[in-house]
Amino acid sequence: MQLFTLRVASNKEDQVREKLARKVKIEGLETAVGRILVPSERVRSMKGGVRKESDRKKFPGYVFIELTLEKDGRIPDNVWYMIKGVDGVGDFIGSNGKPSAMTAKEQATMLEEADKPEGETVSKMDVKKGDKVRVTDGAFMNFEGEVDELLPDKGAVRIITTIFGRPTPLELEYWQIEKM
Repeated sequence: MQLFTLRVASNKEDQVREKLARKVKIEGLETAVGRILVPSERVRSMKGGVRKESDRKKFPGYVFIELTLEKDGRIPDNVWYMIKGVDGVGDFIGSNGKPSAMTAKEQATMLEEADKPEGETVSKMDVKKGDKVRVTDGAFMNFEGEVDELLPDKGAVRIITTIFGRPTPLELEYWQIEKM
């Protein structure tokens, strides 16, 4: 089986995957159609002081589908029409209107992304060690400091600021600081 890329309507990736899987079962095309993938990751963010977890698509607007080709290298007509008949499906990625399969390197990269554990949560932090930051919320509002350590599992950062002329470590959630 070879992996192909489908363009789909934005924010409809999961719905397209479910519809395709359902149609494959109904039409008995399990031998021609393999996995249907929409790689995503769990993201933790803060908005308005409220912690929020959501899924973020790693490749928004795309669905990856494994297909068995005919001997001449074409996608079987019944599979082609089944895929094209699903709401939200745009077209295959390829040139001159002919779908082209992903290269082995592209397949390996995409499958590696798809196989990462779903339970892993990523915190959206746009700072790194050594960055100058300002505290925007809490008891130390308007204090300035330098990022000493990132604590992504907690969604926090440790900064070093000066209080009464002495360096003092503060552990703050990442939404309480802004990069200077």
